[in-house]
Amino acid sequence: MRADARKNYSQVLAVAREVLTEQGSSASMRDIARRSGVGLATLLRHFPTREALYEALLCTNLDALTHKAKELETASAPEEALVSWLREWVEFVQSYKGVVTLMASAHTNADSALYASCAAIHSASARLLLRAQKAGTARADMNGDDLFALMTALGWAVDQPSFAPRADQLFHIIASAILTSQTSNDLPQKHPSKKRQSS
Repeated sequence: MRADARKNYSQVLAVAREVLTEQGSSASMRDIARRSGVGLATLLRHFPTREALYEALLCTNLDALTHKAKELETASAPEEALVSWLREWVEFVQSYKGVVTLMASAHTNADSALYASCAAIHSASARLLLRAQKAGTARADMNGDDLFALMTALGWAVDQPSFAPRADQLFHIIASAILTSQTSNDLPQKHPSKKRQSS
């Protein structure tokens, strides 16, 4: 990539992060181009779709999230690993307004720029669920698709201003419904949110 193209790319990503934080996943590509000081054609050359732009912004965060799942598989008791993973997910979707809607629609669309990332998240959560099921600490009548659906529903809810104040309560309800050995009062309390590394 030429130096000027690399500069444009970095500038677009920096501005896009600001615009998406302000406006969510429905942010205008034309507005991002204007605020980046590049033409719309230049923006679309780098990122042909809004999903492709989101994928570039989220790459580091999604990789970190799937890596965290691998750590939890070996470092924590099965039920604790699953709860910690759900916590990580909630913190992630709260950091990127509107991302859960994009990921939900990309989940079964192999042509989507976010498809591979969604597949990685889905696989990671399914492994953690299966591990807890084998240990007898998660209900046996659900699978990875069910868990991803619940994660998506929870992510959508906490992304809504009207539900955001109840994010912790909603998390406890869903987590205690998945686990067989704990009630919501037994679940670990929320840790202070960590600032995620930007991509």
